[in-house]
Order: sequence, then C-alpha cells, then structure tokens
Amino acid sequence: MEETYDDRVHRLDDDECWAFLKTHELGRLGFRLDDEVHIVPINYAVDGRTLLFRTAPGEKLLAVVLGSPVAFEVDEFSDDEARSVIVRGRARLLEEDEAHRAELVPLRPWVGNEKYDVVELQPTVLTGRAFSLERPWLRMSRPEAD
Repeated sequence: MEETYDDRVHRLDDDECWAFLKTHELGRLGFRLDDEVHIVPINYAVDGRTLLFRTAPGEKLLAVVLGSPVAFEVDEFSDDEARSVIVRGRARLLEEDEAHRAELVPLRPWVGNEKYDVVELQPTVLTGRAFSLERPWLRMSRPEAD
C-alpha cells in the first residue's frame, strides 16, 4: 500500500484494488437515466481487468444501452479498518458471442429471476482507499442511570 496524506489513510494501487474486487461479489452500481441518478446493488465477478454482471430488461440495461457513464463501489469495514474501491467507466452489453465469458467466472444470479443479459464494465478510473479507524465513541462508556 502506498502511504498518502497521513498514517491512517492509504491509497490502494491498481493491483490491490483488483485483488480487493476479486474477494467480493456484491457492490453498488450508479448510473444516470434522464434526469435521475440511480444506485442499485448488483452481484458481479472480475474477468481480467473488467467487471461482469448479469441483468434483465429494465433501468440498468437501458442505461447501459444508452451509454450512460457508470460508477461502481465496493466496501468493507471492521472494528479497525475500512476499505473502499470505486470504478468509473462505461458499461456495454456483451453480444451473444462474448456473453459466454460470464460462464467462466463465478457469476450467478442471487435471486431466482432470469438475467440473460451480460454487461461488462470497463474501468477508465480505478481508485481505492484503506482507512485505519479510530472511532473513539465505540470505546466510550455510557454513564450509568440512577
């Protein structure tokens, strides 16, 4: 990890960001559709240096087809540390001859509905941070009530 503005916050390099993304499977996708900004949870898988997810017809797919720029975020935290990776870029619907890539990575729908469309998110910007947490309020004791 490369140290940044103080000892509590570290910038993750690209390899660390991809390693982090590979250890997770749920994140949040942000996209713009008309005059509205949407944020939705999606399950995903890493394929090389891209992300793949499945979707069904609806707002996500419409935004992808219309070429809306997207942002994607995954995070985690414990008592002592938090990590976050943000991917910004463009998503594209994979053609039928490319959609088989989804079968080669651990990408399966979490819910029973059918999601036949496979989308690839190609990053143009990849950033990650790791934070050492202090959170002193967790260690404070409450005054006992009389």
